Amino acid sequence: MSADSDAPVPPAARRVSRAEFVAMMATLFATIAFSIDAMLPAMPEIAAELTPDAPNRAQLVLTAFVFGMGLGTFVAGPLSDAIGRKATITGGIALYIIAAFAAMQAPTLETLLAARVVQGVGAAASRIVSIALVRDLFEGRRMAQIMSFVMMIFITFPAVAPFIGSLVIDAFGWRAIFGAFMVFGLVGTTWLNIRQPETLPPERRLPLRAKPLWAALREVLSNKLVLLYIVVLTLGFGQMFGVLSSIQQIYDVTFDKAETFPLWFMAAGLISGGGTVVNASLVVRLGMRRLAIAAYATQTVISAALFMANITGIIPPALAFPVFYAWSITVFFMAGLTFGNLNALALQPMGHIAGMASSVVGAISTVCAVLIAAPIGLAFDGTPAPLMVGTLICSGAAWLLMRKSREADPAPKKTVAEH
Repeated sequence: MSADSDAPVPPAARRVSRAEFVAMMATLFATIAFSIDAMLPAMPEIAAELTPDAPNRAQLVLTAFVFGMGLGTFVAGPLSDAIGRKATITGGIALYIIAAFAAMQAPTLETLLAARVVQGVGAAASRIVSIALVRDLFEGRRMAQIMSFVMMIFITFPAVAPFIGSLVIDAFGWRAIFGAFMVFGLVGTTWLNIRQPETLPPERRLPLRAKPLWAALREVLSNKLVLLYIVVLTLGFGQMFGVLSSIQQIYDVTFDKAETFPLWFMAAGLISGGGTVVNASLVVRLGMRRLAIAAYATQTVISAALFMANITGIIPPALAFPVFYAWSITVFFMAGLTFGNLNALALQPMGHIAGMASSVVGAISTVCAVLIAAPIGLAFDGTPAPLMVGTLICSGAAWLLMRKSREADPAPKKTVAEH
């Protein structure tokens, strides 16, 4: 089918309206965002209680979850192809809730990190299988449009997550935030099981055997264009998780705004969430690749200009925080213009093995993103410089690779993905 056509929606899957479907998928996807961003206000307390001699290590609570999520995607997609989307998401959320309870009781940083890895493995189902579920019903630009609305929550919900986390922490202590995770996961999976019919009928399922799984894996990895999009997603996720790892310490140590951090972060997230709105309104007309190229080109120019301004010292001290704040908004805004499009582009040729394709794309991009984000976060030296350099490198490389994708695309030059 063409990249902008709509796959027919199976009659059995039409119970919910498109608006409710988007809200449901967004809630499942937001489990990831909530599990990461609601932890940000807890970083100082975790550092003081569990790793007082090396406070930067508290950031690993975030990247441990992301690492587990990456590992979980290797299992979640193939499992959903074998037993169905709903059963896989439900099992994953059950594991997520159990791990959250274990994290609540963790006596050391090491045990907390282990619980967070397991929690990430469980959360992978809600992230990656949700994408496969969307792919079951839509394709091409229509899928990109649906994913843009879903990604709006992924980008916007983190804005309020630290504020919610701070309220829970202030009232009950930092360990209580894991109780909030348990409640959130339960709400999402209950909604799914009550309202959404299964989108993968038994006759379309793939047996969970080594041979078909290996064949599907080889198909995904042998597609050069899909691999290119995986690398771009890795760079995008790497810079975003790098920002999340460093942002609380930058507000606290660099700008002395720890008390108001949740409010500043919430405002920035709400503003940057407009990126997904812009993408949803433009992607059908302009195409997924063109928007991604423009987004990464813009981010590269902005980050390069800010980096040069910082090393030359031309930014007055009174403007240091406003400039950094505006820059951080652009990073999340550009994410809203790219993530949904890149997922749709990567999965476009893989509709017949959407679960495996979602797993491979999500697993590689997420695990490798941790290898980018963790060093950026641990390199924090009291200034935003390491974060700015990391973002500049990632955005610049992503821009060049997206331009390269035009040549790697086997379709005719004037494709619907481009125009």
